[in-house]
Amino acid sequence: MIRLDPATASPLAPPTVPAWALAGGGAPNDAAAAFQAGAALAPLDTLARAQASWAGAWRQRLALNSAAASMRLAGRAEDAAALRDAWHLRAAGADPGPAGAIFGAWRQLALQPPFASADRLEKIVDLLGLHWDATALAALCTQIEELARSRRPAPFAAAAIAAHVVALRSDAELFAWWLADLVLAQSLRWPRPVPLLMAQAFGPAFRCEVGGKRIRPGEKSFERAVCVALVQAAADACRLAAEVSRRAERLMAVAPKLRAKGAGEVIFLLLNEDAISGSLTTKNLSRFGARRLFERLQKFEAVRELSGRSSFRLYGL
Repeated sequence: MIRLDPATASPLAPPTVPAWALAGGGAPNDAAAAFQAGAALAPLDTLARAQASWAGAWRQRLALNSAAASMRLAGRAEDAAALRDAWHLRAAGADPGPAGAIFGAWRQLALQPPFASADRLEKIVDLLGLHWDATALAALCTQIEELARSRRPAPFAAAAIAAHVVALRSDAELFAWWLADLVLAQSLRWPRPVPLLMAQAFGPAFRCEVGGKRIRPGEKSFERAVCVALVQAAADACRLAAEVSRRAERLMAVAPKLRAKGAGEVIFLLLNEDAISGSLTTKNLSRFGARRLFERLQKFEAVRELSGRSSFRLYGL
């Protein structure tokens, strides 16, 4: 029988962004945009600090959304399904390719605490297909530390680091958005970053007007645009949390009915990953056993098949 932690087996319903913060009515002024961002980040702060059993899957799905949005900035055509394939269907230890490597950078953001070291940033820029001098990366870490000491409001600190990176290198906008989410989490003292801003980079918040030029980091009105974008990003993240928590609750409800050896490992992965391979093997679970287990979980409507294929399947909440 699968035994679950009672502290996480029945999570509270995720909070939501207040409707008034999402209300339309034209572009707000700077003060209104900052106020709305604060109102939207408050419920998200509760989620980001919570130790819900499904928080890993939630963050990883947000990482996938950010990676999919990154493809447009990187001049690539992969969508979320192609990114899942690049990451999960490769041989163990194999190169996931350029698109999969970008996905890997966002996955790492969601996995690790929001700290910046020259070594860590060097690995990230490599994944993003960039090459930076070690001295420049060390200086960038110093800039991030100075932002932390300045105690600037979190949205403005995120905007500042993005603008700083693009001012240093105009070809590094993707890295700028990655760092913006890291600095946002650092400023809010979240235990793990929540990938948010990249998914909004081509949205209405960063348009001068409907159909107009995109506002890039450092350009006029960029700070206000970040605040507006965070309102929508927080609302999307809260809605996703509600969906993932419902699915996780269903999974945990059926868990005691599973008798397969290794079922506990699979449940742990489902609660912490966006997707896992249907041909997963572990010390306690064979490929055939995994297939039988996923078929049973599907019958219970506790997982979804995410690839749409009859073979090389991927499963998740």
